[in-house]
Amino acid sequence: MDRGIPSSANEDIELYMRTYYSLLRSSGEIQIKSLIETHTQMDSSLHLNARAEYPDLAAFVYATLRLPDCIKQVQHILLGQSDEVFDKASYPDVEHWQTVSAAGRRRKMFFDGDATLAAFIASASDIDDLIPILTAYEIEWNKLRDLIVHAGGIAHIPGDVPLDSAAREELARILRLSMSDLGTLENIWGSHLVANLQMIGATTKQFALRLLAGSLLDYRKATRHWWNNIERDAARLLDGRPVYFISSNTHSLANLISGYAHAHERELIQYIHDIRHENLTREYQAIQAEAVKSRKENFLYYVLKKYCADPENASAADEKARAEREVGLTHFSSERYLDVDAQIIELDRLIPERLDPRLPRERLARLRASRAIIFNIDYPLGLAAYQILSEVARNMDQIKGFYSLGKSATLNGRVGDVIIPNVVYDEHSQNTYLFNNCFTARAVEPYLTYGSVLDNQKAITVKGTFLQNEKFMELFYREGYTDIEMEAGPYLSAIYEMIFPKRFPVNEIVRLYQSDFDFGFLHYASDTPYSKGKNLGAVHPSYFGMDPTYATTLAILQRIIQRETE
Repeated sequence: MDRGIPSSANEDIELYMRTYYSLLRSSGEIQIKSLIETHTQMDSSLHLNARAEYPDLAAFVYATLRLPDCIKQVQHILLGQSDEVFDKASYPDVEHWQTVSAAGRRRKMFFDGDATLAAFIASASDIDDLIPILTAYEIEWNKLRDLIVHAGGIAHIPGDVPLDSAAREELARILRLSMSDLGTLENIWGSHLVANLQMIGATTKQFALRLLAGSLLDYRKATRHWWNNIERDAARLLDGRPVYFISSNTHSLANLISGYAHAHERELIQYIHDIRHENLTREYQAIQAEAVKSRKENFLYYVLKKYCADPENASAADEKARAEREVGLTHFSSERYLDVDAQIIELDRLIPERLDPRLPRERLARLRASRAIIFNIDYPLGLAAYQILSEVARNMDQIKGFYSLGKSATLNGRVGDVIIPNVVYDEHSQNTYLFNNCFTARAVEPYLTYGSVLDNQKAITVKGTFLQNEKFMELFYREGYTDIEMEAGPYLSAIYEMIFPKRFPVNEIVRLYQSDFDFGFLHYASDTPYSKGKNLGAVHPSYFGMDPTYATTLAILQRIIQRETE
């Protein structure tokens, strides 16, 4: 088999990575500005206009959504794997700093209230994610600053009243943005738009970053501590029971089995009327009138998230958690180390009447005799997937199935499509993995309303979202790779070690056709890189992302139920 791996496509990307890893060997701080030349040279598909004088708003928005709001004040960033690492570096109280988060990336972060951000990292993938994001943010911040300074500032534009059309047009002209791009910024920053732009105009952004520890052993220790926290509280649930491991999220499985949204449909619909959400009201009316193909179940799950997040419905989250416990779901929050929550679902405690109505009801009574559990985690980033699955597999008596659900970019489909690979090239190990994916299009199609299901696809596991460019994607596309994601390769490396009595190889064709457990991967397209300048920062899937998310979750849950009731 000729793998046709286009290594020449990532020379500029590898130069960028070598540059920041060599700088990170320093025991002191490194300046992000020292990476700007190699960052712009790689022509990242997420930062197409890095070299331009005008702002690349898609890149700035992408970075903004993956950094906490306090990043506007931050000058110093500390990276470490655990509180022990921060303690040794003379930062003993970071977990008592202000807890902060980002809308588009799960990562434990703490802000000292002044100018320092501490971020807990789970693997080298966090470095490959954070450094390009910080570099892009600094580049685009300073472009905006230069334009504001050149215009003499924007102090004359009031920030305490809604902007009129004349003020919007002036801002767009000063910042060299389209009205659409300015609207995107306003959607993110809301009433703080002018104040944030005034802050940008007043300050040059210069990040300084320090990696406190970076050995493989440090990452393994953090993963071991993460597992110990779960095992301490879950010993009774785990004791000798067969396990189905799922990497997905912590909301879709819970909604499918608890029945809470269906039982509270009236309150949910009243809620969207009360908050006067016209778009959701119209969608619900269209669903009821069968004027659209959208599923009511997905709609209710979407509204439920908003409903529980509203401070006026504080008791709803507790009621929802109680309903989940009644059907055998136990939630384990990640208090420290990896920002990866976990759930255990006892299959013999599922209540058939509460299950999502799209699941077949035949033979469900047989689940009462099942000793199996589902161990579900909030999907990790990149190499942390290898560490987590390896740690869990070492501590479980029997893994009966492994199923991964996650986002990806598609080179031949549309946002909302579901992609099912059976070949994965992993940039980390440089292996090409060949395997029988337990899912086919037929498993997902009954549950998917709007997109297409593409099986027998070839996926590539990349090291970071910024660490790809047009040349890179074009050469892989010529070799038939259409699915770009970040976790399948590391998971397959761990699966190799669950099958064979040795460590995973490097730079080989690896056949994983012989396994005594079931495994499969489902990806749903949330990005189309060939759409110039478009990414998840610019086009958020929101409600319409519910369709592929629940279609794939239903396929996984149906697979497990079928195997336990045969």
